[in-house]
Amino acid sequence: MPTTLCSAKASYKKQPGTLELTDSHLTWTQDGKKAPAVRVLHLEASSLFCSKEGAAQVRLKLGLVNDEAGHNFTFTSPSAVAYVEREAFKQELTNIISRNRSAAPTPVQKPTPLSTPAKTPAPIQSTSRATSVSSDTRTPILSGIDAATDFRLRKKVLLSNPELLALHKELVMSGHITESEFWDGREHLLLAEAAAEGQKRGRPGQLVDPRPQTVEGGEVKIVITPQLVHDIFDEFPVVAKAYNDNVPNKLSEAEFWKRYFQSKLFNAHRASIRSSAAQHVVKDDPIFDKYLEKDDDELEPRRARNEVSDLFINIGATLEDHGETGNEKDVTMQAGRQRGALPLIRKFNEHSERLLNSAFVADTDKFNRGEIPPAKRRRIDSGNDEDDDAYAQITLDDLRDSEAMNGITLQMQDRERYFEGQLARSASEQAGSEVVDVRAAFAELKHGLRGWETRFSQFRIDKRAGDAALDSMTQNVSARLDIRTRKTNFPPTLFRQLTTCQTAANEFLRQFWTSLYPPPMTATSSATLSQNAAKAAKMAGYLSKTREKVEALVRASQLEGVEPERVEVAMKPLLDAVDHALAFYRGRSAKTSTLKTV
Repeated sequence: MPTTLCSAKASYKKQPGTLELTDSHLTWTQDGKKAPAVRVLHLEASSLFCSKEGAAQVRLKLGLVNDEAGHNFTFTSPSAVAYVEREAFKQELTNIISRNRSAAPTPVQKPTPLSTPAKTPAPIQSTSRATSVSSDTRTPILSGIDAATDFRLRKKVLLSNPELLALHKELVMSGHITESEFWDGREHLLLAEAAAEGQKRGRPGQLVDPRPQTVEGGEVKIVITPQLVHDIFDEFPVVAKAYNDNVPNKLSEAEFWKRYFQSKLFNAHRASIRSSAAQHVVKDDPIFDKYLEKDDDELEPRRARNEVSDLFINIGATLEDHGETGNEKDVTMQAGRQRGALPLIRKFNEHSERLLNSAFVADTDKFNRGEIPPAKRRRIDSGNDEDDDAYAQITLDDLRDSEAMNGITLQMQDRERYFEGQLARSASEQAGSEVVDVRAAFAELKHGLRGWETRFSQFRIDKRAGDAALDSMTQNVSARLDIRTRKTNFPPTLFRQLTTCQTAANEFLRQFWTSLYPPPMTATSSATLSQNAAKAAKMAGYLSKTREKVEALVRASQLEGVEPERVEVAMKPLLDAVDHALAFYRGRSAKTSTLKTV
């Protein structure tokens, strides 16, 4: 009989029962039943979470090796007793989890077959990377980050991609491939998720323009938040000056904002040309009217624009250098023709300039502190250094790949003959080419252009060619729409089995070809040649069973009333890809064994 370490009354999924911890298992049995509904081996325990002290409910969550969701238990005894019982379980389970982590055992997995009736081969025991890198979810996939962060990134990627999540459950949770093998080649998804988490939201580009809301009774309400106050002060310094001059000596803060939103000053700051009409209906305010400025509607702006010293980004200088080209200015291109729009246009321009300057200053400060690498900062200096190339000033470093990809070497048969043919073809083309007399060619071209006006007026296009092209495009679009709207007419169960089989086989193919032609060595991929060879052998074993699975699906389709030929046609591209991979692997293995024999 197992020894009971601790026991307590606890509910599981809102059902009352008894939670018991023995020297080998953690069990929970519902009241009135004999068989336990939850039975967890000590080796399966990987993490433990508890509710805060003083919480309304005393809870305990146990995470498993292959199931971080685990099990949640709520102790149902009175609060004082439940807390003591929970602490007893917590102490014992903490010791068990510590032993599991120190021993680092292989996670207990329950292999389950794929959705198809065919049998799945057991993984081949080898010294592959799957052995050196355990499938334990605590092992980081990305180097340089802790296991908890790495697990969170993987979880977010899987939850955001349902198809990838289904594939993970089908292959990893069932024990066909390890966690490391699954993410091998998908590190870019984790890196993109990590970059998205680390990206901070910049300053919003929208112009500050609080919108009044009409509430019951016809009253107008504007919700004022600290962020809105900060944005108003930053966008309109005159409001900040008015606030400092009048609050709290002359006006309270609430009265200040109430009078501001009813003043002409607020309507002058509205981001709409229609706000000028509202200025005639708002009330006069002796305090805020003092801060009103004359509309900036003259031909020359009130604030002098900063001259851009860098000619590479000075649009005005570019226009001056190319005055002989472009469209001639007409009445629609004259600044100030619509005088009422000038203040709004200049307000938008000043806001955009302020936004860009703030972003550049923030990047400059980070660059000076070393938080931004030099390659990530746009160069807009004047190029005074003699060693600077002028072209480097207009180069966007973010669009340049910092790491050149070596790619995968193309394996060609009779490579020498290919290049010999190229050389022979180029030599024959050079020998057959004739020297062109430029003067004679130009004279012939000039003679052919004589009288082109008369011939052009008499030119008529045969519309039959255009009608034929239009009919061809229409038929193409109709065929595409017909294919999209046509249903598969497969039963849902059979269609799901077909999809699962194809997805699993595609993953095995990806793992197979990646092991044979691994990408360049990176920090996240460090498998040796022997490990890749063992992995290729294991994937080839899985692929060899694909035809049996497809045949089983063909037989299952007959029971569902579906023509077997339709299933064979649907799975033929997959079988062709699998046969090609297996034939390549057999040829490669035979060549390797021949070299070893010699």
